[in-house]
Amino acid sequence: MTVNSMSDPNKRVAILSPIAWRTPPRQYGAWETVASNVTEGLVSRGWNVTLFATGDSVTSAHLHAIVEQGYEEDSAVDSKVAEYLHISEAFELAAEFDLIHSHYDFMPLSYTRLIKTPVLTTIHGFSSAKIMPIYQKYRDGYFVSVSDSDRAPGLNYLATVYNGIDLSLYPLQGSAGNDLIFLGRIHPDKGLHLAIEVARLSGMRLIIAGIIQDKAYFREQIQPHLDDQKIIYIGPVDVKGKNELFARARALLHLNTIPERFGLVLVEANAAGVPVIAMDLGSCREVIKDGETGFLVPNVAEAVRAVGRSSELDRRACRSRVQQHFSIETMVEGYERVYSTIFDLEAKRRL
Repeated sequence: MTVNSMSDPNKRVAILSPIAWRTPPRQYGAWETVASNVTEGLVSRGWNVTLFATGDSVTSAHLHAIVEQGYEEDSAVDSKVAEYLHISEAFELAAEFDLIHSHYDFMPLSYTRLIKTPVLTTIHGFSSAKIMPIYQKYRDGYFVSVSDSDRAPGLNYLATVYNGIDLSLYPLQGSAGNDLIFLGRIHPDKGLHLAIEVARLSGMRLIIAGIIQDKAYFREQIQPHLDDQKIIYIGPVDVKGKNELFARARALLHLNTIPERFGLVLVEANAAGVPVIAMDLGSCREVIKDGETGFLVPNVAEAVRAVGRSSELDRRACRSRVQQHFSIETMVEGYERVYSTIFDLEAKRRL
């Protein structure tokens, strides 16, 4: 454990993770991944941390669980019942903590005025305009955005803290592979249909990995193109599976059709030295350095041209940018500054 000047082992921090999946997830689960990385990073730097997550979660912090498995992994679990058992448990124990750090979207906000413990909410994305009335009602709370581009007006943002990854999980792949890859949830938002078009126009094989979130989209726009030769779907993958794909990759295609909120897979690919070709929407411009760690494009035609140029990029530069901006250490240092701000503000309020 490395104790740093900003940590305070006497301060008790609760991390509230989602419970769709285990923390960290076995395969898909970006928010659970970040909650895990924050937790482990804080513990390694001397903080007293309790992780509220599923009972099968893996952590070096104190684990508190009321739901044994994620509702996406156990069909017998009712998602809403599990969520409210989980969230209420954390808030009923709020007096035991100096800070609750929520990674659980809008639902915990409805508890925040019922307790004295300050609550920090990391907003990993706004899933729909329909949820905004909750954020507006609690707009004076403490918020962190995961990119400058993904902010809603009127909320009390204390900082932008970019998500960080464990670089040891994604070793640098020394040379480029021959395939294009797609990693992520299969949904129109992620633009897999555009990635297939780019692969066909480039004459390259595309390997697709991820959960099927929109079954109709997969059935109608993706499945007809699958041939087990040039367009291949292999299902969701774990870290080992991702690294196997990164070893085969010429580039990662991320042709999102809506503004990206952060894009954890962009960072994971870059950490392995894989350039990313992404639509220039939302946070992609913050995560990808155009012409250095990938290419930001406006359409399919430009993406095809970028595929042809991907071999020009320095794979070590891709990893170096992740080390500098998107490591667990950098992320945790950002949250430590936010925690310090909150503790100072709370102390002034008590005077």
